[in-house]
Amino acid sequence: MTTQQPDSNQMSDMPRWPIVCLAVGETLVWSSTFYVFPAMLLRWESALGWSRPELTLAMLLASIATAFASLACGRIIDKGYGHWQLAICTVVAGLGIGLLSQVTSLAQFYILWVLIGSMLAGALYDPCFAVVTRALGAGARRSITGITLVAGFASTISFPLAHKLSDTIGWQNTLIVFAAIAVFGAAPLLLLGGSQLERHYRGKRVSQPQPHTKSGKSFTFTRQPLFWLLATALALGGVVHGSVLQHLIPMLSERGLSLSLAVLAVSFIGPMQVAGRVVIALLEKRIDNHGAVIVTFGGMALSITVLLIAIRQPSLLWLFIVLFGGGYGILSIIRPVIARDMLGEADFGTKSGVLAFVYVLGAGAAPYFGSLLWHIGGYGLMLVTMIIMMLCAIGLYLAARRLRLKQLP
Repeated sequence: MTTQQPDSNQMSDMPRWPIVCLAVGETLVWSSTFYVFPAMLLRWESALGWSRPELTLAMLLASIATAFASLACGRIIDKGYGHWQLAICTVVAGLGIGLLSQVTSLAQFYILWVLIGSMLAGALYDPCFAVVTRALGAGARRSITGITLVAGFASTISFPLAHKLSDTIGWQNTLIVFAAIAVFGAAPLLLLGGSQLERHYRGKRVSQPQPHTKSGKSFTFTRQPLFWLLATALALGGVVHGSVLQHLIPMLSERGLSLSLAVLAVSFIGPMQVAGRVVIALLEKRIDNHGAVIVTFGGMALSITVLLIAIRQPSLLWLFIVLFGGGYGILSIIRPVIARDMLGEADFGTKSGVLAFVYVLGAGAAPYFGSLLWHIGGYGLMLVTMIIMMLCAIGLYLAARRLRLKQLP
């Protein structure tokens, strides 16, 4: 499979500032919503008195809401309202984060995370990248890389900020600050950048003849084994990332690292995601999308192996951070472009939404799944399970690629 090169005709009349707006907006929405949960997990466990499995169940419920909402979000993007979706969903998610400061029961906690989860389906990478891919086609990879190079610092912002603010003004007021960042920072930027991309897409439709493509409204692509092999492979990557990331601070704290050092270690994962994306951008002409997937999955499997050893040899923790952060940084770029390569461009918003349904369901269940494994056999069992899952992801992806190659003339 050859590397998809940007289409200069699609990019020539496209200014850079909309991508910059999306990049900063995604950085802010990730840091003020998604990363709030792992950043505040130990605070909630201590202040509210709920167990870790009880707390992480909220992320499972949120992910189920995200997954189902993704189906509708993809259709909204195909209809041309993706920019409004990005902004409105960010506002509502931010308000939900703020309301978490007032919870007094687990039921309230769960309800708010279901609300937040359903809104994140229309605000995070999947809908943003679908908007970019819809507008730019084969030229999307470079723009997506640019967005993720900036947004990769979201965790680097969120974890230290949550730690510092919680110590200074308390965890409740910290949530109010994060809510304000989402509502007044992220949402306007996403609306501004997304609106320009939609105008670009409509101008392209008018100025260029469009090839006839079969409508995806009936979801017939979901009947193909290729789709499910690809979706499951990508979802396993999400499960591994979510399980490890959400439990990394408790895992390191359990092994004797101070909370400050654990937060510092997790904060470096973001820059390593950026480093991985820089490497893949520099090697754009030397490594195709297929090679990037193999490097990503293999690197993540190796990183978990290193972490398993680093639990007893903390000096190896830096190597885990480099491999894990870099591997997932590449995965977030390659997911939309490999989906376009494998499944085609027609009705891409809908296809992206269904892929997100599977991916987010797995990624969101990851914290609770990790808690169950920890309860049964500790973090050692959890990490061994994660390694096996990444090896399975490689096998499923290779099977999907073989099917795709058979379909080519």
